[in-house]
Amino acid sequence: MKKQTLAALFTAVTVFFAACKKNDAPPPANPVQDTRDLLEKIGPQVQSFSFNANELPKTISLKGGVKVTFPAGSLTKNGNAVSGSVTVDAVELLKRSDIVLFGANTNHISGAPLQSDGSFLLDVKANGEKVDQQLKVPIRVEVPAKRDGGTQLWVGADTVQGNQFAWQAPRQGAGQVDVKMEQGKFAFDFGQLGWVNCDIFWSYANPKTTVKISVPNNPGTMASFRAFSGETFVFFIAKNANVVAQLYTPDGANRVKSYDNMMPVGAEGRLIAFSIKDGKYYFVKKDITIATNMEEALTLSETTESAIQAEITALDGF
Repeated sequence: MKKQTLAALFTAVTVFFAACKKNDAPPPANPVQDTRDLLEKIGPQVQSFSFNANELPKTISLKGGVKVTFPAGSLTKNGNAVSGSVTVDAVELLKRSDIVLFGANTNHISGAPLQSDGSFLLDVKANGEKVDQQLKVPIRVEVPAKRDGGTQLWVGADTVQGNQFAWQAPRQGAGQVDVKMEQGKFAFDFGQLGWVNCDIFWSYANPKTTVKISVPNNPGTMASFRAFSGETFVFFIAKNANVVAQLYTPDGANRVKSYDNMMPVGAEGRLIAFSIKDGKYYFVKKDITIATNMEEALTLSETTESAIQAEITALDGF
């Protein structure tokens, strides 16, 4: 599969929406024909903002509570200050259900599971053209905190496992890396646009193992980031922690595994798999305690869109 960048993936989402608007053909009886259709329908939506460059500094507030302030001089194109119309397309993933329904994960690029304090995407254009991703003046970000202590900052990476998604350290000089919770929020300056994540490594000192999962009645193929290819997702959801570890490393026909020796023995959680293929919905869940060299078979059952949505929403309280 040809490698795409995160920007290209985001552009593909925009093109997908535009194509839908222009298509005058009667819609199918069930507009959700595959997993990507489901993510587009019920997953976190793009939030759009517009303003003029001369209005900087400008603060935008996302629906989930993330706030971003663009200071004067922060936005450039080819190193030159932008002028005219500015548009910001943003996505925020604050809960486990958000992450699953966006088709993302909390995998570190090393394969170690991360515990998320919230992530967001900022795609900024001036007069319809993408601005420089590296900012001359850092943006100011506030993310609502749901726990005490500190968090760390990461950026999105699509350079692993053939268009899969993970998190890596930001470029040198991008700004803060470690952030303390103060007054109920994580507030920080950051000098880079795109995907940003507030995460810590899932704190488990237990010995690590590899978890292998088979989906014997898989109706499709294993899904990539956002289901831009494939239909079937497999996730491990940690109990009482905002950990959404996607298992996507191939391990044979209809089989995937975690990264080798990265899953903590003794940790409790829930395995889920879901797929939409040819307008039919499939789902399975199983609560587990991770054991050494664990292998599990997940047999999908046909279900409904509302049932899948209810199961994924329920993960927020798991």
